[in-house]
Amino acid sequence: MASSCLNLAKSFLEKPAISAFDKLNQRNRFCSSLMGFPVWKCNGRIVCCHAKGQVRTPNGQSSPAVADDNLIFSKSNEDFHMLDLVSSKGANGSTTLIGFEAGIGIASFLRGKTFFITGATGFLAKVLIEKILRTAPDVGKIYVLVKAKSKEAALDRLKSEIVYAELFRSLQEIHGNTYQEFMLRKLVPVTGDVREANMGIESALAEEISEEVHVIVNSAASTTFDERYDVAMNINTIGPFRLMSFAKRFKRLKLFLTSVDRQGRVMERSFCMGDTISKELASPDFSADSMPILDIETEIRLAFSSTKAFDDSLLVKQMKDLGLQRMMDPIVLYYGKGQLTGFPADPKGVIDVIPADMVVNATLAAMAKHGWAMEPGINTYHIASSTVNPLVIQKLCRLLYKYFNSSPFMDSKGMPIEVPQMKLFDDINKFYTYVESNVMQQMSSHEKMSQQLNKICTMLVEQAKHLANLYEPYTFYSGRFDNTNTQRLIVEMSEEEKREFSFDVGGIDWEDYITNIHIPGLRRHVMKGRGMCGSGSQLVTTQL
Repeated sequence: MASSCLNLAKSFLEKPAISAFDKLNQRNRFCSSLMGFPVWKCNGRIVCCHAKGQVRTPNGQSSPAVADDNLIFSKSNEDFHMLDLVSSKGANGSTTLIGFEAGIGIASFLRGKTFFITGATGFLAKVLIEKILRTAPDVGKIYVLVKAKSKEAALDRLKSEIVYAELFRSLQEIHGNTYQEFMLRKLVPVTGDVREANMGIESALAEEISEEVHVIVNSAASTTFDERYDVAMNINTIGPFRLMSFAKRFKRLKLFLTSVDRQGRVMERSFCMGDTISKELASPDFSADSMPILDIETEIRLAFSSTKAFDDSLLVKQMKDLGLQRMMDPIVLYYGKGQLTGFPADPKGVIDVIPADMVVNATLAAMAKHGWAMEPGINTYHIASSTVNPLVIQKLCRLLYKYFNSSPFMDSKGMPIEVPQMKLFDDINKFYTYVESNVMQQMSSHEKMSQQLNKICTMLVEQAKHLANLYEPYTFYSGRFDNTNTQRLIVEMSEEEKREFSFDVGGIDWEDYITNIHIPGLRRHVMKGRGMCGSGSQLVTTQL
C-alpha cells in the first residue's frame, strides 16, 4: 500500500531528501508507526504515505502539503483536516507532530468527528455527550435522535433534558454566558424513533446525516425490567437492526458502536451466525419438558397490569434520568426508608455494578482504538466488575446497614428511621411468607388502623412480592463476565489517558463508592433531600 504512492511522496520532497528516503525505505519499509500510519522521518520531515494524499485546510481547500516541510496522506482515503496535524521543528532539527498524544489517541480521534447518537435523552448517552463536549470541545456536530412529534418538540426535549440538565453543570461553568450557544451549535436534534424504518427521520435530514457522520452510537433501549415483551423486542432487538440498515447509507462511517447488557458466564466475543447451543441441548441435565412455554398474550397482560399497578411515574422518571433504574436502587431506597427489611438473594452472589463514567470512558477508548484502525470486524468489551473486583451481595447488605445507621432517613415526626440488618432468603416463597406475616403482625397491633393505612400495607406487600419476583433471576445469578479485552485496552492507554478516561474497575473501593457516592446520589437526586435531617419533607413508613 505504501509503495503505491512512493513516487507521489518523492515528488514533494527536495532532491537531497530523496536519496535518504530511498535508503530509509530499503532498510525498513515502515520505520515507525503513528496511530497505525506508516511514518518516515526524513531531514526533519514526516511523511505518512497513503493512496489519496489530500489535506484539507481550515478554509476547505485541498492540498497535498500540510506545511512547507510536511506531507501527510490519509490511511482511509479521506482528507485529513490541517488542524489535526501541525508540525513543529525542535532545536536539533527533528520534527514532532502536535495533536497525536501517546497511547490510544482518544482526544485526537474525537477532534472534528461527527456523531449520530440514539437514546440521547437516556442517562448513559447524556454522560457520553457531556464527556465528549468537555474533553473535545472541537468535536464536530452530534446528531441526537429524539422521540418527539415535531421539530419544535424535539428541540424542547433537547433543551430541557440535555442542555439544562444538572449533569451538564460543569460545561455551563466552563462556557459561562456562551454555554447555550455552544450546546445548540454542537447538538442537532433529530426527530425520529428506532421503532420506525430509517429511524423515522425525514429524507433530507437522513441524507445529511449519512453524508456527515463518522461514528454511530446506539444507546436506545428499554431498560424497564418488566417491559412488555413485544415493546422490548421492537426497541432492543429490532431497533438495532433498523439502525444498522440505516448505517449502510453512511459514506464516512468509521465505527458503529452499541451498548448492551449480557448474562451468563460470558466471554468477550460475539455470538456469530452458525454458532449453536447443541452441546448444551445434548447435556443429560437438559430436558425439553423443562423448557417454559411462552404465552405472549399472558406475558403482555401481566406486564401491563403490574406496571400500571406499581409505577410511581415521577420517581421512575427521576431514577431513569439519573441512570438509577438498576436492580439494587429500589431495594436500597425501600430498605433505607424502613419499608423492606429482607429480600430473596444468594448471600455469596455477585452484583455487577459499574459507575456510568467508567462505562463512558471505556466506550470512548474502544471507539478511538477501532476508529483509528478502521479494520472490519466485531470487537466486544465487557465493562464489568464480577471477575476483577466482585461486589458480593452479603457485603453490600453490610454496607447499606452501616450507612443508614450513621445517616438515617427521618420519619414524619423528624425521628431517625432505624433499620435492622437485611435478612437474605434462599427461597422466594420463604420471603413471601416473611413479608405477609410481618404485615399481619403490624395490622393486628393497630386495632384502629384506618382503612387507608390498611390499603397501603396490602399494596406494599404486593409491591415487595413484585420486586422479588422481578429481580429473582439477578439476585440468584451466578454469571461472570470476562474482561480481558478491556484490560488490554487499559494497557494501551497513556498515563494521561488513564487519568482523563479512567475505567479500571479493579481499583474501585466499594465501601467508598456505595456509602459516599451511590447512596448519597440517590438521596440527593431521586429523593430530593426528603427524609434527611433538617429537611422540610419527611417520610411515612410501614415496615415489611
